[in-house]
Amino acid sequence: MDVRRDCLHFRGDIPCKPHKERGVHCGDCPEFVAREGRILIIKLGAAGDVIRTTPLLFPLRRDFPNHRITWVTQFPDLLPSEVDDPRLFDPATILWARHVEFDLLLNLDKDREACALANEIDAREKRGFRLGEDGFCEPADGGPAQAKFLTGLFDDVNQSNALSYLQEIFAVSGYEFAGESYLLDTSAEAPAFELPFEGPVVGLNTGCGGRWTSRLWPEAYWAELAKLLVADGCCPLLLGGPEENEKNRRLAAETGAFYPGVYPLRIFTAVMNRCDVVVTAVTMAMHLAIGLQKQLVLLNNIFNPNEFELYGRGEIVQPAQACKCFFQPTCTQPEFCLDSLTPEMVRAAIARRLEA
Repeated sequence: MDVRRDCLHFRGDIPCKPHKERGVHCGDCPEFVAREGRILIIKLGAAGDVIRTTPLLFPLRRDFPNHRITWVTQFPDLLPSEVDDPRLFDPATILWARHVEFDLLLNLDKDREACALANEIDAREKRGFRLGEDGFCEPADGGPAQAKFLTGLFDDVNQSNALSYLQEIFAVSGYEFAGESYLLDTSAEAPAFELPFEGPVVGLNTGCGGRWTSRLWPEAYWAELAKLLVADGCCPLLLGGPEENEKNRRLAAETGAFYPGVYPLRIFTAVMNRCDVVVTAVTMAMHLAIGLQKQLVLLNNIFNPNEFELYGRGEIVQPAQACKCFFQPTCTQPEFCLDSLTPEMVRAAIARRLEA
């Protein structure tokens, strides 16, 4: 029996998609596509950064339509179907990757383990970052990779950077960002529930993870904002994960805002898709909202606002008091800057996004 190992659909250990769907065999398959090479992307985390790196698949697919794209990450479930071979970063993947030849390697992470893997990969061309002889990250080449390397080392260089993350990552990969959108799997359906209010649905993502408390808006402000939205004829919908569950239950009881509960990521994304506007700090939910092409109000204090690409569908609201804890997980100042980002300020931004 003929086996076409050089086909783009060939999997090696399980049936290919054309066979599973139509029962064809290699010898008479009308969907044979000769695989012309392999590309490896290393972008391990965080989850939001994985999502916002997906626009890079557009130029890669344009320039390498018949190459098999493997993406090694800690979050393979977040990758879209445009990735042929999503791989979890684990010993099995590392062992396999060491024995495969790639045409192009893009390592977009500066973590030591990602750089060490990049060093061990057999690739004709490597872009991004690698491990230096001293055991730390270094740019694989000069230019954009060097610039991105320096923004991670020096706060003043980061703060003066005028490029978005996508402009930087595209440049590191040898491309120019031209507004390519996020690629997000939206196949899941939201659970059926009736919203308590009619009017525009405003998603309030009330958390930001347990580590980065420096960007956590006060709970009392979320409560006040929810009440203002109800008065404005909107339906506030509380969003969050397990860490925000108790908080969101309190907020729902106090304000009348609707809280659908905690869901797995794909269902959470579907719930968010019911919103007209999403209000969030810099979290994975921010990237989900961008991927869903929602109007966005982004609460930011500790990051360079230039790094965020909102595609003309959002605005960044920052505290009146300048933040002095740039890129720090906890606040180090006697007065918390986010106390000066009032619910009225966020309410006004929501009104502008609803009008947009």
